Amino acid sequence: MIKTITGGICASKGYRASGIHCGMRRKPGKKDLALIVSEVPATTAAVFTTNLVKGAPIKVNKEHLKDGIAQAIIINSGIANTCNANGVELAESMAKLAADYTGVKQDDVLVASTGVIGAELRMDPIINGMPFLLSQLSDEGSIDACRAIMTTDTRVKEIAVEFEIQGVPCHLGAIGKGSGMIHPNLATMLVFLTSDVAISHEMLQKALSGDVTSTFNMMSVDGDTSTNDMCVVMANGLAKNPIIDKEGEDFDIFMKALNTVNVYMARSIAGDGEGCTKLLECVVTGADTEEDAKKVAKSVICSSLTKAAMFGEDANWGRILCAAGYSGANIDVEKIDLDFKSSAGQVALCRDGNGIPFSEELASRVLHEREIDILLNLGDGPFKATAWGCDLTYEYVKINGEYRS
Repeated sequence: MIKTITGGICASKGYRASGIHCGMRRKPGKKDLALIVSEVPATTAAVFTTNLVKGAPIKVNKEHLKDGIAQAIIINSGIANTCNANGVELAESMAKLAADYTGVKQDDVLVASTGVIGAELRMDPIINGMPFLLSQLSDEGSIDACRAIMTTDTRVKEIAVEFEIQGVPCHLGAIGKGSGMIHPNLATMLVFLTSDVAISHEMLQKALSGDVTSTFNMMSVDGDTSTNDMCVVMANGLAKNPIIDKEGEDFDIFMKALNTVNVYMARSIAGDGEGCTKLLECVVTGADTEEDAKKVAKSVICSSLTKAAMFGEDANWGRILCAAGYSGANIDVEKIDLDFKSSAGQVALCRDGNGIPFSEELASRVLHEREIDILLNLGDGPFKATAWGCDLTYEYVKINGEYRS
């Protein structure tokens, strides 16, 4: 049984976190520097953006994670530290600062930055803020750390769960940020997970790499894959469960907990897309292969015309079939059924690829809700997939037209 609990990344044994305003962000009081520390070195796995333009922190982290161990993460918001000639040097300077103040080995410190691409990262605010950042480390610091990594996010994205492995209580928590420039490929915007589970690096990396294919990789806000995307999971073993070093029941339990957390984070990020008013969940069933199901679900979520129709609460369902048709999936369009569903009810729109009479009044009520399910049945195949996105609004253009200001 997996139970949701409070505490975020500090819910697991042995983790403290903090978040402060150091002056990186222009807005006074806006938290912009975060620190996460484990009491002991932790087995660590990560996935990163596949964009060829990569933030300097990613290059540093790949080096620091060659031994599969980390003990601290330092994160700044406001500046991405991407496309800077001395970016790697700056990222290593951040790691050294965190190491000097926490006593952790520099190679065991990971670094993350988020914000404007191409702007120069200033070290002075970080240097000056480190004493206060360290003094604020707390086992109740998850929300402060989460607020410090936010950019255009409008709400905190945090979760923790408790579960048992061979009768031993174990925990997994996460914080994340992401609102725009979200179209992940083997990563997400920024998500940091902490666990007290004892697990080998091989199995932890296998768990994370496998799960992102059905969670973060199935999420899109605007079709842009960020330069700084990363998802990191630390597992320090302090729960003292028998170590998970192979597949089996224990690994399956951990995978279920990880998936629970990652689905929550994916939905939270998609539902907080820049300027959005609706969370869209596209559920595709009846596919001949899992790949086909994923292609269709992601194509629908990424369709700008579909996203605009959802914002206008317009049951223009043909746009969804259009997106399914160009998805690249091997489907029989004459077998497609389509419904919209929300807390206001469910309306059938299409059967066997053709429109059917439906109540515009009911459709309007269904689409007026904050969360909309787009249900596509492709026929009689055994595979399914889910993708998450949001509507496209006037506010999205406004936010991104003024992003640097």
